[in-house]
Amino acid sequence: MNYTELIESYKSDLQCYSLDQLRYVSEKGVWSLGQMYDHLKLTALDYLDKVVKCASSNEEQPQGKTAAGDQLFNIGAFPPIKIKLPDGPENNPSNSESKEDLLGGLDLVLKRMSECEEKVNTINKNYKVRHDGFGFLSAREWFDLVGMHFRHHLHQKVELEQKLVS
Repeated sequence: MNYTELIESYKSDLQCYSLDQLRYVSEKGVWSLGQMYDHLKLTALDYLDKVVKCASSNEEQPQGKTAAGDQLFNIGAFPPIKIKLPDGPENNPSNSESKEDLLGGLDLVLKRMSECEEKVNTINKNYKVRHDGFGFLSAREWFDLVGMHFRHHLHQKVELEQKLVS
């Protein structure tokens, strides 16, 4: 499944949730579906900003990925584990976004992906930006990370859907 089909499937599923379902928190420390969608949108836009930053660079970066980054890109996916982000406002997605706002955010991600896709392979692969966990990534790697991240959250989406109260 390419990134367009993947994000369109998220959008299609989003249409089926009520606002109460989107904001439902099953237990303390567990995100709602709305928070997961907000996290996906914000993370994707951040990763795409890194693609743009790589494109505007004029200095090659000799450093590469960390061992975790090498593993991630060798298998082409996040490991099938739950990842607990550090506490902080940047890791606490909004639970008040409307369905329309979330859909608009996913549309923006698709638009930005399409814009970046046109040029990502022309960007010098040695123009890199550091990821805290994965090391220095090229524009192509940042771009590919968006799809990997959306695929990683599919399991969480299913779990959250199963906890919904009808």
